[in-house]
Amino acid sequence: MKIVPVTELKNLERSVEQNTEKQRKAVLEILQNVKSKGDEALFEYTKTFDGVSLSSLEVTKSEIDEAISSLDPKMVEIISEAAENIREYHEKQRRQSWFFTREDGTLLGQKVTPLDSVGVYVPGGTAAYPSSVLMGVIPAVVAGVEEIVLVSPPGKDGKLPAAVLAAASIAGVKRVFKIGGAQAIGALAYGTESVPKTDKIVGPGNIFVALAKREVFGVCDIDMIAGPSEIAVLADESANARYISADLLSQAEHDPRSAAVLVTTSKVLAEAVSMEVKSQLAELPRKEIAIEAIRDHGVIYIVNSLEEGADVINQIAPEHLEIMTKDPMSLLGKIKHAGAIFLGEYSSEPVGDYFAGSNHVLPTSGTARFSSPLNVDDFTKKSSVIRYSEQALKENGEKISAFARLEGLEAHARAIDVRLEDK
Repeated sequence: MKIVPVTELKNLERSVEQNTEKQRKAVLEILQNVKSKGDEALFEYTKTFDGVSLSSLEVTKSEIDEAISSLDPKMVEIISEAAENIREYHEKQRRQSWFFTREDGTLLGQKVTPLDSVGVYVPGGTAAYPSSVLMGVIPAVVAGVEEIVLVSPPGKDGKLPAAVLAAASIAGVKRVFKIGGAQAIGALAYGTESVPKTDKIVGPGNIFVALAKREVFGVCDIDMIAGPSEIAVLADESANARYISADLLSQAEHDPRSAAVLVTTSKVLAEAVSMEVKSQLAELPRKEIAIEAIRDHGVIYIVNSLEEGADVINQIAPEHLEIMTKDPMSLLGKIKHAGAIFLGEYSSEPVGDYFAGSNHVLPTSGTARFSSPLNVDDFTKKSSVIRYSEQALKENGEKISAFARLEGLEAHARAIDVRLEDK
């Protein structure tokens, strides 16, 4: 990894915007075909892109039961325990409706209502991501969403991975479909003969999925447009170089555009991590991907103090931040921008990915400056509640009318005036 002074600081903006117009046109064509042809388009695209001809798009209960029985019972227990941890964490996020009454009798409040339906996209095809199932589904269940639809691309055998189906069942999903790519996003946004239209789509995917989510935003809601994975570590001389290197590589293996950054006050640690990353890279199964990520987006910044290091982290606004210092809690208050913050040497990033309970769907590409991890609030909406009293209207009606006329909206003013005239 390159060791550079902090004066060479660069941000981590590597968003999905780095695409071609050709890809966007392809996505628009897919979406239009799904909108107009429904299931027919889904069957066609599944055959073209996934290389499998399906007789049915929806996963049956027997397929789910078979998947669960095929897994090692210990693995099912692990998935179940992870699900409980995630559920417990997200239960803390639930909001209640609230109301208050003023002395003049006016009642004001906010009504919190879960969304009716949500679509959860889970990447697949050549890999299985049961953790993505849990992270997308469980907050929606906690929020009270009635209909949760899960979609994921099938393998060459026309099936979804057993671990994905097991996780779906454990999380509480009732309907699962074997569709992926931009066509799956179109199905969730517009609805087809088989796939219900949903109010919101969440979950990560490739560039075609990301572009499709962007295009359907407005028809329905989406969680975010995710960029490549990223991790930053803030460390002092007390940190373990082996731990840091392993954690940096945990994100580098995701994608050639993944970023791995160390910010440290110790040049000795910086040099040790640089050497250790090189050593650990040689043994990784996905080393080709990780090598490219480290080469292009791996960097170590030397800072003069941990306070300066915290400022650097806030400029980067990383998806994942690990603080490995003698007293990590003392720095927590200085961090303003980070998707997830891991404190201490035992809080490795994969702990959050799989088991701790926090959500691993996080803001990337610097968007932690203004956005948050996927959470229960993402699956609810708020309605303002106003019951104005007669006394309040008498006292404030003329002010309201005057404000309306200031904006040139006479009908607004008269809607108040007619009530004042009656009183």
